[in-house]
Amino acid sequence: MVQAIVFLPLLGAILAGLIAIFGAHVRNPSGDAVEHHDGGHGALAHATHDDPAHDDQGHDDHHASEPPAQGSRAAELITTGLLMVSAALSWVALVDVGFMQHDVRIALFPWINSGDLQVAWALRVDTLTAVMLVVVNTVSALVHLYSIGYMDEDPHRPRFFAYLSLFTFAMLMLVTSDNLVQMFFGWEGVGLASYLLIGFWYKKPSANAAAIKAFVVNRVGDFGFALGIFAVFMLLNTTDFETIFAGAPALSGKTINFLGWQADALTLICLLLFMGAMGKSAQFLLHTWLPDAMEGPTPVSALIHAATMVTAGVFMVARLSPLFELAPNAQAVVMFFGATTAFFAATVGLVQNDIKRIVAYSTCSQLGYMFVAMGAGAYSVGIFHLFTHAFFKALLFLGSGSVIYAMHHEQDIRNMGGLWRKIPYTYAVMVIGTLALTGFPLTAGYFSKDAIIEAAYVSRNPLAFYGFLMTVVAAGLTSFYSWRLIFKTFHGEPHDQKHHDAAHEAPLWMLVPIGVLAAGSILAGFPFKELFAGHGVAEFFRESLKMHPSIIDDIHHAPRAVALLPTVMMVLGFLVSWLFYIRRPYIPVELANQHEMLYRFLLNKWYFDELYEFIFVRPAKWLGDFLWKKGDGYVIDGFGPDGVSARVLDVTRNVVKIQTGYLYHYAFAMLIGVAGLITWFMFGLGGQ
Repeated sequence: MVQAIVFLPLLGAILAGLIAIFGAHVRNPSGDAVEHHDGGHGALAHATHDDPAHDDQGHDDHHASEPPAQGSRAAELITTGLLMVSAALSWVALVDVGFMQHDVRIALFPWINSGDLQVAWALRVDTLTAVMLVVVNTVSALVHLYSIGYMDEDPHRPRFFAYLSLFTFAMLMLVTSDNLVQMFFGWEGVGLASYLLIGFWYKKPSANAAAIKAFVVNRVGDFGFALGIFAVFMLLNTTDFETIFAGAPALSGKTINFLGWQADALTLICLLLFMGAMGKSAQFLLHTWLPDAMEGPTPVSALIHAATMVTAGVFMVARLSPLFELAPNAQAVVMFFGATTAFFAATVGLVQNDIKRIVAYSTCSQLGYMFVAMGAGAYSVGIFHLFTHAFFKALLFLGSGSVIYAMHHEQDIRNMGGLWRKIPYTYAVMVIGTLALTGFPLTAGYFSKDAIIEAAYVSRNPLAFYGFLMTVVAAGLTSFYSWRLIFKTFHGEPHDQKHHDAAHEAPLWMLVPIGVLAAGSILAGFPFKELFAGHGVAEFFRESLKMHPSIIDDIHHAPRAVALLPTVMMVLGFLVSWLFYIRRPYIPVELANQHEMLYRFLLNKWYFDELYEFIFVRPAKWLGDFLWKKGDGYVIDGFGPDGVSARVLDVTRNVVKIQTGYLYHYAFAMLIGVAGLITWFMFGLGGQ
């Protein structure tokens, strides 16, 4: 069963990939027609313009001018069907592993055998993995189903579905890994797949730029992750999780000479590994790629932000919880970055106008919450929020996709309004997702988010109060911008009458998945509360997580005021948003004019992109330009091909001219030579 769960998506990716290759070949045996269509009125001709209000071109009308690849429907149904089977089996595995306590480890084959480095390819399924399998496969299956409707006019659907399934497989490899090297394989696999999907419309310059940005920023984090793996292997001679966890306590008090600094071994290892998590999970400083990932089709955004990629960092810290529990200083760093990200992303989300970017910054903020839980040592609570968040965040993204579909690709919420009468079903599910995100009582988010805030309050982490304060403030901000999105999109007067009048509900392919996710946004909370954040944690997770002693008991004994505070902030956020966007819509405009600097600061995302452009991008481009023009062009080419080599060629060309083949030329040359020789003898000897 475990092999089926993991490898069915890979099988789907391979089959869809083959359909994409052969389908394109059947349509254009010579390959000429493809170029003509893509260059003219092809799939992406309309998508190349830079109008920010039309970033999402999933249903471009110009698609009709390029015929769909042969077998598109087959690719869709094969990949979706296999993912559905995989998702169903994942729930069976969760019951089997979590409740029946049948942990599984399947050794597939030896992988790397080089001296002391012995890496086997194995599938490890304990409760933590089983939870991740459910999250990844359930959301991915629904995203596949949704994509059948959303991408219905795209001629390159087989390629899209192949990438989606490949993405899912890479994430499954990551969560079932039994050692750090195998985890790194899955880690890089989701990075590659995200690059392919974000840049799926590769004729669109902004999509290419976003894909490269995601890839490069993640390389920064991955470098830290790789160094962490090297450090673990150097000290423990293994990359196998069980052996690492058994040997970790012996590392207490040991130091590593790191760039001349005698660092505590466990703290350094955890910080390097966390650097990888920061990149993948878009934490503060390495977050800049995540909002730009919106350039891909909307189903991609849902998959990246809800189930794969960004959750990988949280999973990694949870998997390595036995190491982090031995490194309290590293936990303090995790708490700091998590809390800062939760606050930072929430402030930026307040003023964004692109419907997908608002939800993207919300993801960034919620990931911060998860890391606050990790820093507090409440690993199961962080995983609980990961579990609930997957449902309501996928719902919000796919719901946004339905709005974009209804509004003919319009993404700017300033151009919407009054849509609730036109698309009531989408409106209803979006409200459910918003209630869950803001932590409305009895929704999934209420149980997991409030538990994190309580964990931060009772934690013994030196930065615990900072974590508590930032998450409480972020709860209020989250409520404000989430309801702002609902009010500006679905209420008030329509701002684009033409598109408003033409708006209609999406096809059934798209409505069924968001309905299921809406149910999950409510049902994923209370039934699982005791398992993740109650007294059943130890029995449910067993050895898969190393919980901080007594943290769960402390959460249950948190003061009543602390437990109520997130709900109070949620209500306040809602009331302010209602006042601003329903009751007195002139207030936000006046505030923006009065505090223009602050508004610009938030609108420009704290100027991180500009700062990185100035500090890193421009110097790197200048250095590349200098090495190209001066180093390569002037020095190497100047002295090489254009210098010595060119002069030798010049000389040989001129020498060749002497070789005419005429006898009288050679006779004349010999005569000149003899005359010169005689002259030299006469004057040379005469001089002596």
